[in-house]
Amino acid sequence: MMRFDVLTIFPGMFVGPFGETIIKRAQEKGLVAINVHDIRDYATDKHRTTDDYPFGGGAGMVMKPEPIFSAVRAVLAQARSEGFATSEVILLTPTGRVFDHCVAKELAQREHLALICGRYEGVDERVRELLVTDEISVGDYVLSGGEIPAMVIVDAVTRLVPGVLGAAESAEEESFAEGLLEYPQYTRPAEFEGLRVPDVLLSGNHAAIARWRREQSLLRTLRRRPGLLLRAHLTQDDLKFLRRAAEEEGIPLPFEEE
Repeated sequence: MMRFDVLTIFPGMFVGPFGETIIKRAQEKGLVAINVHDIRDYATDKHRTTDDYPFGGGAGMVMKPEPIFSAVRAVLAQARSEGFATSEVILLTPTGRVFDHCVAKELAQREHLALICGRYEGVDERVRELLVTDEISVGDYVLSGGEIPAMVIVDAVTRLVPGVLGAAESAEEESFAEGLLEYPQYTRPAEFEGLRVPDVLLSGNHAAIARWRREQSLLRTLRRRPGLLLRAHLTQDDLKFLRRAAEEEGIPLPFEEE
């Protein structure tokens, strides 16, 4: 089992996302355990204060260290008591490393993730220095806090836990799993509003279908996210197809030709 502990001052935000679809089924199967903790429960004053003005002045508020330290230490102690020997304490912050499929696969190898959701202008730096083992950002844009990034990470990582998805190959065939965008998908009817499903998908020729899907994945990546090709695992046949497609469409390849 993989365990997630989410530390936040807005626990109500997680009721819907963690109580539906794949994440719900993963919990019901006992494949993952997700616990959401209110940092305010670890504040020591009657107002349950979790933020204060920054030293040195400036706009906004900063999350106080004491409640976060108390919350994380309590969570880690509980996890150890339940047999989780190692834990990663992750701060969701714009200054962290950018989350992608490779990071998701890395985190899926861990047994316990504690996710700290920052708010306001951020958290006291001593949280980073003394508690946190990793810092993650979900992209170069501004969000109100770390709650939505935490949902993204739990969703992406949960999908990679063995047994969560119905088909073993599903996780590996989706976009980014091999560094490429996913190929086009079709279902019934075979023709809709004048557009017909490509004949190869109706042919029953599995080798031809696999080749078509690979080429469409390469072509879609070249057109929309060519930079991804720099990190993808490309065969010689892939490279030949990309050179031909790039020449036909007038799209420069993102890598130098030998």
